[in-house]
Amino acid sequence: MKKRPGKLAILALAVALVVAGWLVHFFYGWYGPGPLGKETAFVVPSGASLGSVAPELEREGVVASAATFRARARLLGGKEPIKAGEFTIPAGASGSLVLRILQGQEGVTQRLVTVPEGMPAVMVRERLLAQPLLTGPVGEIAEGSILPDSYDFQRGEPRAALLARMQKAMDRTLAELWATRGKDTVARTPREALILASIVEKETGKPSERKMVAGLYSNRLRTGMLLQADPTIIYPITKGKPLGRRIRQSEIQAVNGYNTYTMTGLPEGPITNPGRDSIEAVLHPAQTKALYMVADGTGGHVFADTLPQHNANVAKWFAIRRARGEL
Repeated sequence: MKKRPGKLAILALAVALVVAGWLVHFFYGWYGPGPLGKETAFVVPSGASLGSVAPELEREGVVASAATFRARARLLGGKEPIKAGEFTIPAGASGSLVLRILQGQEGVTQRLVTVPEGMPAVMVRERLLAQPLLTGPVGEIAEGSILPDSYDFQRGEPRAALLARMQKAMDRTLAELWATRGKDTVARTPREALILASIVEKETGKPSERKMVAGLYSNRLRTGMLLQADPTIIYPITKGKPLGRRIRQSEIQAVNGYNTYTMTGLPEGPITNPGRDSIEAVLHPAQTKALYMVADGTGGHVFADTLPQHNANVAKWFAIRRARGEL
């Protein structure tokens, strides 16, 4: 006759089954599919903790319970903190996956506003206003105050805050480059370097020419020659936007604080937002005797030391344009 299990054994078995069931539920709830019905963008604000975002995860339907998610995360999720940013959470994401995403291990959505080299302030402002995921107003922007680059931002970030980061980047970069300036730069102050760099930025689309163009304009400034930079004529008319037509004779002769055809020295301010390379070119210009340049038909320029050389180069450029049917 078999001996029946005692009450203690039965109780122990029952407890074991309950514990096993709870463990299965606990682990399955962490590694198994979650309740989220569709892919969702979730924003973690700067300074937020797992405890502060867990209730929002529950409200958004990302997790079934904030309290349970926090408990499982503490036991099974490691010690890596969550990061600020915008994250893409897929439908049915497990608690484990949600935490990994918030820790920045995967699923980060990076949003960028790009300011190309040579984009004037008025167009940067338009770009900020056109970005629907930014918020709030942005006032007039000082020309030359923004460092061209790509800037990441969070959904809902104020436009003024992003602008401030762009301007701090320029202040930091200008100070850094000014500290390493060469003895041959004509710039006497960081402001003068910024102004001359903005002209260099607008005058050539070839990175390899920047130092040569900077050297040419440095020579003109040293000798008291007019800079005669066409972009300085256009700036007071369009604030740096494309003119869309040829420059008129009356505009060449206009007297104002920017037109370097009617004034010696630098304009009163920058005519665009110059990039780091153009600032470096002004602070370390090419060693050259060049005083003149004209387009070469390939997007670059031909440089000359003397006026007769320059006139010959101009004649060649006009021949190219006639062959193209532009004249």
